Amino acid sequence: MQTPLTIRPLASAADAQWCATLMASSEPWLSLGRSYAQSLTLVQATDREVHLAVGDGERRLGFVVLVLHGAFTGYLQTIAVAHDARGQGIGSALLDFTESLILQVSPNVFLCVSPFNTGARRLYERRGYVMVGTLTDFLVAGFDELLMRKTIGPLSSFTPASG
Repeated sequence: MQTPLTIRPLASAADAQWCATLMASSEPWLSLGRSYAQSLTLVQATDREVHLAVGDGERRLGFVVLVLHGAFTGYLQTIAVAHDARGQGIGSALLDFTESLILQVSPNVFLCVSPFNTGARRLYERRGYVMVGTLTDFLVAGFDELLMRKTIGPLSSFTPASG
């Protein structure tokens, strides 16, 4: 990675708007028809954690949306990297950060990937994620999502990190 990187929670409305703009202008959300307004609602949801990758001068480079509580603990809902920052390790750094955070509260990291998003799927498979099922018409009619999981063991023997 060429750019020094910090990953921090969203700090402003401008951060949220930047994330929503990136999401609404990137695959797979373009193909899935997610609008800016829908993207903004997602990144502002109070039941999600959103973390922003920033470089020199607080330049926004990418973000993740996580579900760390509730029925589906350990879900990486969204990961996105700015168009001009791709191929610099930002996505891998966000994935490292996400796994570190989730594996403190759950032995499983879950994510969904669109079948047509082959580059992301290859990255996840290289990182140890295994497909556990297909969710037919999950987000949008006519589009499936592949549910993937990376695990460090069963729930029955997992002890969350104390905090």
